[in-house]
Amino acid sequence: MGSSLLSRLLALVPVLFCVVSITFLLIRLSPGGPFDGERKIPEAIERQLLAKYHLDGTLWQQYSGYIADLLRGDLRLSTKYRNRSVNEILAQTLPVTLCLGGVAFVLAALGGVWLGTFAAMHRHTWKDSAAMFLALAAISLPSYIVGPILILVFGLDLRWLPVGGWGGIAHMILPAVTLAAPAMAAVARLMRGSMAETLQQDFVRTARAKGLRETAVVYRHALRIAILPVVSYLGPLAAHLLTGSIVVETIFHIPGAGGFFVHSILNRDGFLLGGMVIVYCVLLVLFNLAVDLAYGFLDRRISG
Repeated sequence: MGSSLLSRLLALVPVLFCVVSITFLLIRLSPGGPFDGERKIPEAIERQLLAKYHLDGTLWQQYSGYIADLLRGDLRLSTKYRNRSVNEILAQTLPVTLCLGGVAFVLAALGGVWLGTFAAMHRHTWKDSAAMFLALAAISLPSYIVGPILILVFGLDLRWLPVGGWGGIAHMILPAVTLAAPAMAAVARLMRGSMAETLQQDFVRTARAKGLRETAVVYRHALRIAILPVVSYLGPLAAHLLTGSIVVETIFHIPGAGGFFVHSILNRDGFLLGGMVIVYCVLLVLFNLAVDLAYGFLDRRISG
């Protein structure tokens, strides 16, 4: 197990190297520069700025220098937020985004698995139809509609929860539900189909023939197999939710990394944009690795 994990971790290195290289080249080859604006800055000052941010050499010199800094854990300075490093910006904003995304992921995973299992256990009944209608509504309504509705009902009318900002657990509930709703619906639909198919398998009929209760058949025997397609979906879903939602953070005025990501594109802040992309890709490959490991744990037929 240890050697398999090590080999998979080593295989991620070239993947991340390719991502970093492609991101750097796309940013450098895109039109415009970080210091372009409506007012032309003096040439002498522009040369000083290019030298300060290590943008004054050839493309190869810039690339090799950037890779060398990354190996030291230095994501360099932001060209928009003067005298602030990308490491500093990410250290301040990323924990907020990861916290929000983590809560949303737990809600989406647990809620979706339960809702899909519930629907499969009551197939072709009104309970199944109601559960799938709820999932369809959640996956169809965008966040910029769900968020204001939750704010109106639970924040302004009932006054149960704060409508924005970031502080305690109460501030986290509405944005986490808004972010988790479409993901929970997708998990529920996937889980419902997988569980319905699994409940038709021979080993499930054998478990029922032994006199086990239906809940024991589902949760002790069928769930371990039915959840496999969901597990494969949870890897990229976790990376998506843990990097946050720009729309949700904007609606609820959350000081996360989403706003900085948008502004890095608009401001041609290549180092900040590159740092955001690198963080997302690292999370994506790590969660895909976690999915592979989870597959091996849930299904012994899958070897490392």
